[in-house]
Amino acid sequence: MSQRAKIYSEPTPQWYDINRAKEIINAYNSGSGSGQPADRFVGVSAVPAGTGSYRDFSYIAPDLPEFDAESCVACMECVQNCPDSAIWGLVIPGSKLDGTLAVCDSDDNRALIKRQLVQTTKFWKTYEKKKSQDGSSPEGAWFGIFADPTKCKGCGECVTACGDHKALKMIKKTRDNLPDYFAIWDYYKKTPQTPSEYINPKLKVDIMLKDSANQYVGGAGSCMGCGETSAIRQLLAITQEVYGNKFGITANTGCNTVYGSTYPYNPFRIPWVNSLFENCGTVAMGIRAHWDQIGRQDHVILSLGGDGSMLDIGFQSLSRMLVSGMNIKAVCVDTQVYSNTGGQASTASFIGQEAKMSVHGSAVKGKMERRKELANIAMMHPSVFVVQTAGPMTSHFYKGVEAALRYQGPALINIYTTCQPEHQVADDVSCSQALLAVESRAFPVFVHNPEGGPTLASRMSLQGNPSVKRDWHFRKTKEGEEVVNFLTFARTEGRFSKHFDKDGNPSDVILRSQQDRLDNWRLLQELAGIANVDREAEWEEQRSKQKGAA
Repeated sequence: MSQRAKIYSEPTPQWYDINRAKEIINAYNSGSGSGQPADRFVGVSAVPAGTGSYRDFSYIAPDLPEFDAESCVACMECVQNCPDSAIWGLVIPGSKLDGTLAVCDSDDNRALIKRQLVQTTKFWKTYEKKKSQDGSSPEGAWFGIFADPTKCKGCGECVTACGDHKALKMIKKTRDNLPDYFAIWDYYKKTPQTPSEYINPKLKVDIMLKDSANQYVGGAGSCMGCGETSAIRQLLAITQEVYGNKFGITANTGCNTVYGSTYPYNPFRIPWVNSLFENCGTVAMGIRAHWDQIGRQDHVILSLGGDGSMLDIGFQSLSRMLVSGMNIKAVCVDTQVYSNTGGQASTASFIGQEAKMSVHGSAVKGKMERRKELANIAMMHPSVFVVQTAGPMTSHFYKGVEAALRYQGPALINIYTTCQPEHQVADDVSCSQALLAVESRAFPVFVHNPEGGPTLASRMSLQGNPSVKRDWHFRKTKEGEEVVNFLTFARTEGRFSKHFDKDGNPSDVILRSQQDRLDNWRLLQELAGIANVDREAEWEEQRSKQKGAA
């Protein structure tokens, strides 16, 4: 059995009865799980690691992604942004292809697999050119994208992430094409993993070519296209890259603990524990202290929660953890709403956002409080590494998160994560909405490294934000330029829809929200020591008017 096949079949600790685990899972998969007796894990409120790999969504999802190999450039964006670990890339050395096809049971299946493979510039032409020059480089390799029909929920996020390459499209699942998907996936599982010489350590996006990156195996009960799970998959992949298997998670109660523990399915391959809604920070402190006592200083612990549990009821726990100086990495998946409790507003919500308990009515037009900026506050704690980022910005995400993981002290990683039901957007746009949130200053990205220098400006970087010296980003178009501001973002999401009349005119409240986003952006520019050319022009105009009046 190959290493990859083991990942999808062996989820258990040493002492657990694997046959009993499979018996329970098979009962649930067949719909007869309600009559099962309690197993040993249930007795201690635990779910075995990786059991989500057994869950089968193939009879639920209506659509599947169809791959056009000739259009693929091996950018891996579809793999990065899949919320369900349902789509993966594979590199096969040219001379090894025929050998791998031996696992196929028919000529039709061999032809089917070949249609999944392509000679890209990245993995074929570049390597063939190097080999012809020095003779010692690896040969050119085939690249393919493979979708797991048992994990795909049909959200279409991979198609959006693929973008202009148009290498993927969603098609209706039928009795005729579903067997082909199972045959393709069976080939992927039985084929050796991507050889290490084809994985560029400087190109972090290619981490997902490693089997070890699959620390979140799918099979979770999350919504179609969930923005949180995509970010969590990336987080676990880079943490495994830095620390190997020497890490664990303490989790605040929230969506991540619910879809992560729908008995008997656990999508996490690494250990995690949930205590209460608000105290994952202090639980992490206890575990960190114990690990240090027994000589596990080389382990790292992630303290994971949503903006409700981190900014609201759990803020004191988080703050205490940050000032402790302990080597703990707090991770906030920021949806600006309590997704797990039906979408009530949190203190991370934007002005004017409609949510439960902040309903848009004739008198009060949504949430009126200003958004609490968690990353800004964390930066004011002593010696705390801060990363505010978004998963679809793969370079910024991996570079910033890796730096936070390697920092020997407390860190906060604040990640923008779209919640489709509560933001009222389509299931396939989590990645594009996260990118738009950055472009529009709704959620600027930045890194604060306490070891970067003696001043705040020397420790803080706004690299990754577009038009970094301007108030708003100006996007190039065929006609010239168009401004991308908070109104641009708000017009695309249902949670702000009532702030625009039938002609598209914005309300006073949403204009106030836009000003709040601009004020926050200007504050970050000031802290990072970046001169705002628009603001300087504004001041110069005011000075001229004052001189004229005098």
